Amino acid sequence: MHNEALREVMGTGTVNWDDYRYFLAVARTGQLSLAGRQLGVDHATVSRRIRALENTLRAQLFDRSPRGYALTVEGQDLVAVAEEMEVCAIRAPGMIGGQRDTISGKVRLGVPEGVCAYIVVEAAQKLCETYPRLEIDLVALPRTFSLSKREADIVIAVSRPKSGRLRVKKVSDYTLHLYGSSDYLNRFPEIQTIEDLRPLRGIAYVPDLIFDKELDYVPLISPTFQPSLTSTSVHVQLEATLNGAGVCILHDFMAERHPSLVKVLPQQISFTRSFWCVVYEDYAMLERIRVCAAAIVDHMRTRLRSQVSAQSGKAR
Repeated sequence: MHNEALREVMGTGTVNWDDYRYFLAVARTGQLSLAGRQLGVDHATVSRRIRALENTLRAQLFDRSPRGYALTVEGQDLVAVAEEMEVCAIRAPGMIGGQRDTISGKVRLGVPEGVCAYIVVEAAQKLCETYPRLEIDLVALPRTFSLSKREADIVIAVSRPKSGRLRVKKVSDYTLHLYGSSDYLNRFPEIQTIEDLRPLRGIAYVPDLIFDKELDYVPLISPTFQPSLTSTSVHVQLEATLNGAGVCILHDFMAERHPSLVKVLPQQISFTRSFWCVVYEDYAMLERIRVCAAAIVDHMRTRLRSQVSAQSGKAR
C-alpha cells in the first residue's frame, strides 16, 4: 500500500485520529507494553486498536515477533501520513477559540545532566512562570535521544547531528578544565607538567559507556593518565572531586560555583566544546516547541557567554 492509497482511505472518514495515535506509539517504541505506558492503557488495548486499524486499511502494518513489532513496507508508508495528522492535532487547540497566543501543553527536553541542572532548569522555570498552562519535562540522562520517535521534542546535544529531518542551531561554545579540590592537591608537590599528574587519582566517565565521543577527554590528556574512579554521571564525578577522590575534567560553569575547586594546568589542559539545539523538522514551528526552544537557547547563550568571558578560576 502506497501513500496515495492511504490518503484515499483516510478520506473516507472511517478512521479517526485515535487509531493513528496508537499506531504511531507502537511504530516509535516497537513494543505494545511501552506504547501502552505512553498512552495510559494496557497492552491488550493497544493490540486491539492496531488490529482494528489494519482491518480498516486492509493492510498488515507490523511484523510481529518475540522481539517486538517491526514496521512492514505498508507501515512505513503510513508513518508519514500519520505524522501529518499528529501535527494537525497538536496545532488545532491553539488555532481555535481565541487561544492562538496561549502557550500550553507538554514539551519534553532531552538535555545533558550538567547543563540541565546548572543552566537549562533556570530557563524552564521562567517558561513555566510565564506560561502557566505549559508543562516541561526535563530528561537529563547520559544518552542520545531520537526525535523521530518522539523521545523528546527538543534536544540539547554535544555533537551536531549529521543526518535526519532536523532543524539544528548552534547554541554556544563552553569550556572545560581539569579540577581538583584544594585539600586534595595540597597533598602533592606543585604540579607544573603533565608528568606531574602521575601520582594523582583520575576521575572520569566510564569509558565504554560514553554516549558521545565529544565527552571522551581522558585520552586527550596523556596516555599515562588513567582514571581510578569512573561514573556515567557528571554529578557523581563532581561530588567525588569535591570530596577529594581525585582530579576530573569538569565544565567551568559547574566548577565555578565551588570555591574549593582549583584548575590544574589550565594552559595545557583545556577543552572547548559546543551545545546544539535540535528539533524535528515537522514540529519545529509548533508554537509551544518554537517558544521553548528559543527561550532555552537565548538563556543558555547568555549564561555560557558570560561565564566564558568572565573566566578567572584559580590555577595551580
